[in-house]
Amino acid sequence: MMVLFCFSLRCMACVIEPKEALKDYFGFDAFLDGQEEVVDQIISGQDGLVVMPTGGGKSLCYQLPALCLEGVTLVVSPLIALMKDQVDALQDRGIAATMINSTLSWPEQRERIEKMKAAEYKLVYIAPERFRAESFMSALADVNIALFAVDEAHCLSQWGHDFRPEYMRLGKVLDHLGRPQALALTATATPVVRKDILEVLALREPFETLSGFSRPNLSLSITSVDKRAAKYTRLREMIAEWKTGVVYCSTRKRVEEVAETLHGWGVKCIAYHGGMSEAERERTQNDFISKKADVAVATNAFGMGIDRSDVRFVAHFEIPGSVEAYYQEAGRAGRDGDEAYCEMFFNYADTRTQEFFIEGANPGYQQITACYSFLQNEVDDNFEVFKTMDEIADGAGIKNTMAVGSVLSILARGGYVERFDVAGRRMKGTRLRRPDVMAGELHVDREALEEKERRDRQKLDEIVRVCYSRQCRQQAILEYFGEHDAPTCGNCDICSNNFGGEVRVAANDSETLIARKALSGVARMSRKTAEGWQGRFGRGRVVQMLMGSKSQEVLRVRLNELSTYGLLKDYGTAYLNELFRSLHDAALIHTQRGDYPLLTLTDQGEKVMLGESECRIIWPDRHGENDSALKDANGVELQEFDFDSQLHSKLKEIRSELAKRDGVPHYLIFPNKTLEYFTRLRPVSIEAAMRIKGVGEVKAKKYLQPFIDEIHGK
Repeated sequence: MMVLFCFSLRCMACVIEPKEALKDYFGFDAFLDGQEEVVDQIISGQDGLVVMPTGGGKSLCYQLPALCLEGVTLVVSPLIALMKDQVDALQDRGIAATMINSTLSWPEQRERIEKMKAAEYKLVYIAPERFRAESFMSALADVNIALFAVDEAHCLSQWGHDFRPEYMRLGKVLDHLGRPQALALTATATPVVRKDILEVLALREPFETLSGFSRPNLSLSITSVDKRAAKYTRLREMIAEWKTGVVYCSTRKRVEEVAETLHGWGVKCIAYHGGMSEAERERTQNDFISKKADVAVATNAFGMGIDRSDVRFVAHFEIPGSVEAYYQEAGRAGRDGDEAYCEMFFNYADTRTQEFFIEGANPGYQQITACYSFLQNEVDDNFEVFKTMDEIADGAGIKNTMAVGSVLSILARGGYVERFDVAGRRMKGTRLRRPDVMAGELHVDREALEEKERRDRQKLDEIVRVCYSRQCRQQAILEYFGEHDAPTCGNCDICSNNFGGEVRVAANDSETLIARKALSGVARMSRKTAEGWQGRFGRGRVVQMLMGSKSQEVLRVRLNELSTYGLLKDYGTAYLNELFRSLHDAALIHTQRGDYPLLTLTDQGEKVMLGESECRIIWPDRHGENDSALKDANGVELQEFDFDSQLHSKLKEIRSELAKRDGVPHYLIFPNKTLEYFTRLRPVSIEAAMRIKGVGEVKAKKYLQPFIDEIHGK
């Protein structure tokens, strides 16, 4: 502490130049893109909002000015683990930093507050709930606050993906502190969330810096999987290829299942979720950061502030609840700037888990009053209730236990209840603060509750749309965050597949007829009502019917009796699946949400089906069951080998190196389908390879030889 104290005196005596502090305390000779501009504006005294992608050096944007400004920088941070990581890293650099949160006793907090008053710290990380205590707020009156930084600022918008109610007080906290200079920082924020941040904090003529959300070193991929076994197959391949990474799961149960499976494979991995004790989480997190484990299997609580730069892959075992959550978690990969791979295993059925979370996070008015009535009936003489969440849920007739926690948070914000720790038990008690108020007299903003639920469901709809879309993954995400002129990345699964090319009208009557037959198939398997088309089957079943499948699923419901049965059997399942994706992207068909995704026609799709409007889509190439890539120039079938995932990975590495060398997207070397053909057909010469689809004379001369050499071990 003596070293830190001496440093603090030095800072108070003079203003350090930013570049000098950058070199002396962080060891960098130059700023990353966007950092220097932010630092200059903060040092000039402006309030600001900084949106900077994960791995872009967001933390340095307030840590460096803290060293150059006279006084203490307060940093509001939502997670204790995140605080600890940041404080430890700063102290390792010889910077006077500490934290104040619920893990400290009141005497410990008071001691640190006294040192804040004595200017012995440059940065103090504070949990947002600490600002509720009047004694704490009063103590801050004697602290020279240079900067008030709000990290993870998306938490203060109820339209953000990780809303924290305690963040909503921060605007009033700034007023109480006399409006010190304030800075809000986040990695992911839509225009709506950015507007909320500015309004809640009431920033004064703030600068806004959006460093861009693009992560060009990340290859984003979304893979449709029908069964859990397919997820494990892909995960095993990813670990074999990329070695170090994070696997995100939606639930604690799934985390434990996946981690146990990986252990069975001999993978060094950790499991991390909210059901573990704080000590367990810290130990497992440290095992991953210190490289004792190669893979972390975790819920979304893992990753905020995790400073391991060599994460080479991120896998999402299930679909997350929003584009923001997905992109922030994917951004844990490749923080060192080197190539990294992110893949989501998409099965529509997994959206039910997210639906459960949405229901739990958005209780209705009746659930709120039922829960409050139960608490009133259960209080003791001190107006306290000692019941678990499950017991409250049972007593109030609430099926979703998660909703009870949300109800109690709403009641606490309204001043009706407060939660407190129960000595010797791993549970909290509930105390009624206004026991005279009856359930029917609760002041609850029902419109706000309904609007929040609508927004949450809209977020889930958006991530589902991205999963079904054939648009460049990075481009779709950047457009979601407001970058409407975003280019294609050339590096995601869509770009690398080189699937179909540009949107265009049908080239001839034959193409038009294919689309009209496909749409007719959807119509025959739907029903038209006064409200519009209503779906009855999913895309997989529609494709089976059009292919003339004789499976029991088709025959049992008599789909073989439809006039469109087998109408497109000559085109192959792969072609039809891509065709339906294109029809979906062009808004000619629509996927209805529910227990199962049901395919329906749109009004525009009906017009195309009836020949009243032209069909303008991305037309997929013919491949798969009837692909000429599997035949030589005379139509003779080529020998096909079993798919070798290791060879396929090696070929992708070669393509990546060539793309980096020439500065071109991967798909301009060879699309993914061509690499798959190389893997299955294993051509022995350039001449043989040139018979495979996607290999022209120019590409053969420029790129082909390294692939041939790898295939035959030269």
